[in-house]
Amino acid sequence: TEVVPAAPRKRDLVWRALEDHLRLLDGPRRRWEEFRRVIRIAIECVRGFRALHFVGPCVTVFGSARFKEDHDYYALARDVSARIGKLGLTIMTGGGPGIMEAANRGARDAKARSVGCNILLPNEQNSNVYVDTVVTFRYFFVRKLMLVKYSHAFVVMPGGFGTLDELGEALTLIQTKKMRRFPIVLMGESFWRPLLDFIEGNMVDAGVIGASDRNLITVTDDPQEAARIIDLATQEARSHPPRIKWSKLLRG
Repeated sequence: TEVVPAAPRKRDLVWRALEDHLRLLDGPRRRWEEFRRVIRIAIECVRGFRALHFVGPCVTVFGSARFKEDHDYYALARDVSARIGKLGLTIMTGGGPGIMEAANRGARDAKARSVGCNILLPNEQNSNVYVDTVVTFRYFFVRKLMLVKYSHAFVVMPGGFGTLDELGEALTLIQTKKMRRFPIVLMGESFWRPLLDFIEGNMVDAGVIGASDRNLITVTDDPQEAARIIDLATQEARSHPPRIKWSKLLRG
């Protein structure tokens, strides 16, 4: 396993990172402190870019860290990740236990590359043993940037607040055209049904999203169908890379 090193004393780093987050959200501080924080954030971004530059096109799998090996959702995440890995795509996760471990394990089953973007937490979330490359971050927003930047598709398994945050981030970036329309596949139809009803009913009816925005999400319980959707989308993305219209950008 190739490991992009964190500091030797992880516990000290965890609490230092937690303290830094508290100060980050504590309003204005002295300009020198703010400048040092900007430098730390920039260094973390550069470290992530360097570590993940050659991982290839990725599919990011989001989901809860709380599901154990004997849970149906763990088996589902492992299955769909193995099928995606056989397409020649890299599986990327948050690098921790539960669904993340299952997805990285599925990639290992398919002999595909597996990447984990871990996060320093007070309870010291450790990376799972199935990642080939793991990068540990102290800032959640830098970690989310990496999970999105290198992905050509997203598989969203059942999860908690963190999973909802990641799902909302991907949807917002695509809806606002800050990111190409990569597939977002929700797995676990019965789990997601109340959320989908809320989107299709309350949100569309209230006019806070357009009716077509619902089409940004695909829901399935079939790993083969999920892999097929992602395969078609990634083939199209490779054959039609985005072109920057410089004249339009220069005109503002």
